[in-house]
Amino acid sequence: MESAPKSKLVMAREILAAEAEAVARVSDHVDENFEKAVQVILDCSSHVVVSGIGKSGLVGRKISATFASIGFPGHFLHPVEAMHGDLGSIRRGDVVLLLSYSGETDELLGLAAILRQDEVPIISITGNRNSHLGALSDAPLAIGDITEACPHNLAPTSTTTAMLALGDALGLVASRFRSFSPDEFHKRHPGGMLGKGMLPVSGILRFRVGKNLAVTVEDVMVKDVLRVADQFPRRCGAILVVNDMNELKGIFTDSDLRRLLTHRGPEVVNLKISEVMTPDPVCVDEYTPVQDVIQVIRERRLDEVPVIDAARHPIGVLDVQDLLAMKLIKEH
Repeated sequence: MESAPKSKLVMAREILAAEAEAVARVSDHVDENFEKAVQVILDCSSHVVVSGIGKSGLVGRKISATFASIGFPGHFLHPVEAMHGDLGSIRRGDVVLLLSYSGETDELLGLAAILRQDEVPIISITGNRNSHLGALSDAPLAIGDITEACPHNLAPTSTTTAMLALGDALGLVASRFRSFSPDEFHKRHPGGMLGKGMLPVSGILRFRVGKNLAVTVEDVMVKDVLRVADQFPRRCGAILVVNDMNELKGIFTDSDLRRLLTHRGPEVVNLKISEVMTPDPVCVDEYTPVQDVIQVIRERRLDEVPVIDAARHPIGVLDVQDLLAMKLIKEH
């Protein structure tokens, strides 16, 4: 009697587990050749060129993109195109990374043979470093003998995942030794969520002191502060409080006012702002990356965060609604 077929969820989990295991097993094959490959990249004075064919070629395009984003210029080169006129895109000083699980792909072997003649350093990622491609490489890397997640052990799945992970490790380790900084990363990712997250918070402020954000000193009454705030047609939901040296001392928000009116009545408007403000509020420096401010907002459950300069003078307020509008955070 045939057993009942597995559910879709069970099959999906088994496939994911197989690919995760393949990646975990790659670490067993990381040895001195990996260190040599990293050094070859660090010694590179030009581009990191990646090549592969079929599914390995697709993985190679992603690895090439990763290298470019972390400070190593380069490009992907199709091995067939290379053998038909595009070898000129490989220049003296380049490093070439060749990908082939079998290590016996004719197109890559032909390319590797020419590169060795031209003394171009070769790094390879294969299943077995003793393959022909591994033998032609200066730094042969291997992911080992891996069973595909495909039930017939045919479609490249676990092998391509493992190859991609090893390529990422190669690039990221090299970038660490080059001290690749977040600022450099931002220069290469000016758009999208990554770019916005790396911006200094001062770069996205909508509410700024002197423009549309009320600032007051400590001994002013609440009713007078509210009159000043109402001068701005699209005002911030917070008022900043400073001392005589213009240093941030507190914050008073619309939410604070509603709570006070509910519990203490309308007479609160006759109190000094220093009596009802939140003293020493959580604030951030103007150069703090937006992604770090988002972390502060999430951890402290804040709606408004004052932004200050090095002298603790207030510059503005980051409102959580602005982050929602920019789709940098999601409303829960």
